[in-house]
Amino acid sequence: MNVAELIPARREAVALEVREDLSASEWDAYVASRPEASAYHRAGWPQLIGRAFGHEVRMLAVRGDGAVTGVLPLVVMRSRLFGTHAISIPFLNAGGVLADDQPGAAALIQSATAIAKASRARYLELRHTRRQFPELGERRHRVAMTLALQDSVDSQWAALDRKVRNQVRKAEKSHLTSVTGGAELVPAFYEVFAHNMRDLGTPVFGRRLFDEVLQTLPESSRIVAVFRGEQPIAAGVVHWRGAWMEVPWASALREFNTTSSNIFLYWQMIQLAIASGCRQFEFGRCAPGEGTFQFKKQWGAEPSPLVWEYWTPGRPVQFDLNPQSGKYGRAAAMWRRLPVPVATALGPRIVRGIPC
Repeated sequence: MNVAELIPARREAVALEVREDLSASEWDAYVASRPEASAYHRAGWPQLIGRAFGHEVRMLAVRGDGAVTGVLPLVVMRSRLFGTHAISIPFLNAGGVLADDQPGAAALIQSATAIAKASRARYLELRHTRRQFPELGERRHRVAMTLALQDSVDSQWAALDRKVRNQVRKAEKSHLTSVTGGAELVPAFYEVFAHNMRDLGTPVFGRRLFDEVLQTLPESSRIVAVFRGEQPIAAGVVHWRGAWMEVPWASALREFNTTSSNIFLYWQMIQLAIASGCRQFEFGRCAPGEGTFQFKKQWGAEPSPLVWEYWTPGRPVQFDLNPQSGKYGRAAAMWRRLPVPVATALGPRIVRGIPC
């Protein structure tokens, strides 16, 4: 036998192909194999966003030598008011490129860039938790606030700041109660959420988004609602993957602030996370130094980076959607004066095009 036959031939470069025909089960199996994946990489999230808002969803998957080596969920948002944006993925903290290696990641970026160009998008936005593509622009205007959980509720209670414990006790003395459930609690959640968003001067998402979340991902999503008597006064949506739980949306009615209903709500959600075997509880994103940052910090949560990376068609990215500045600040002030039913009816038509 020729000795050369015992030496493996040098592996040729694998031809990569980006396709959009991966089944949801194949997609989720790949995501499950990547420890750095976020919960929002699962196929259900971009798909439900597409259904809830009517946006175009592109599920990009790269294959090499027959195997999936990377995925990128992309949502193309079109709005006459705000323009077109290609985002992975909007309304949530993290999505972006998930790949085995740099060639696969580069192939996904190339395909996503082509979609952004063809769509005449203002930019392609990739929501990452670390810098992946130094050649792209970046933005670090928000952080995620994460609390490392104790092994038990009793240990977590002991670890809380004394002021927080006193506020929980105050809520209990105010005869607040909590309920944890699924889709049946969407009406209670949305009643609180829509009212609070009006008070903030921000257009509200349509209720269909939350119906879709609880119906599409019932095994990993819950609503926690706080009541005073029969009235819902605070509520939040929680979602988890493995040992990680996040609160993507939560609200409380301002007129009940004296009952510490918001503190009570988060304590109920933290207890749910511990009971579910989670080791990390993420309060959601915020800007360092603002009021919500301080609220989350008092629980012992620490900031972790959100690194959003950008491709633009030959011009700098312009971020002009700050709700507190210029014409948007004036619009927010006007929005706060609208009756809640009017704001709730108009909001979903506007917010669907805002790349938030």
